[in-house]
Amino acid sequence: MTTAGAASPDWSGKRWLVVALALLIIQIVVLYLMGRVPICECGYVKLWEGEVNSPGNSQHLTDWYTPSHIIHGFLFYGLGWLLLRRQPLPARLSLAVFIEMAWELAENSPVVIDRYRSATMALGYSGDSIINSAMDTVSMTVGFLVASRLPLWLTVAIALFFELATGYIIRDNLTLNVLMLVWPIDAVRQWQGGA
Repeated sequence: MTTAGAASPDWSGKRWLVVALALLIIQIVVLYLMGRVPICECGYVKLWEGEVNSPGNSQHLTDWYTPSHIIHGFLFYGLGWLLLRRQPLPARLSLAVFIEMAWELAENSPVVIDRYRSATMALGYSGDSIINSAMDTVSMTVGFLVASRLPLWLTVAIALFFELATGYIIRDNLTLNVLMLVWPIDAVRQWQGGA
């Protein structure tokens, strides 16, 4: 027989998982109200979109930016550990989902879409489909859960691998994406354009 105190942390954890799921649903609803398309305008959903400079980028389930969202999960796990280490893991996950949701909504706002078009290599970027944005949050969640299980050194090694691999393959990654969004550098833009 368990005491009320023993059952409380488990129930608390379940409530936080409900909060995380509710945040994802709110993200989907708000994106819909913002006028985002549910799926790719091509009319179908692919597991993977491998072309960066194509109309299908950021429209399907996963793409070359999925590793960046997994890294978000690594970073948000660390932030949750710093700020809420006495809280259950699902509470920290809810914080991570909230931050990712806020980013996904901001990223798909006209102001940020225009900024991407003018300052980064994403010249034809029109925002994410709802399914892609939701999967970005799911990818962040996967990264968060992986970081909660792996040793720090391995999490850092995976993040570095993702950054170096995507930087080499598509000339973009989380670091370059943030840099070019915040402080565009012409030399980086030319390199990203293949010059």
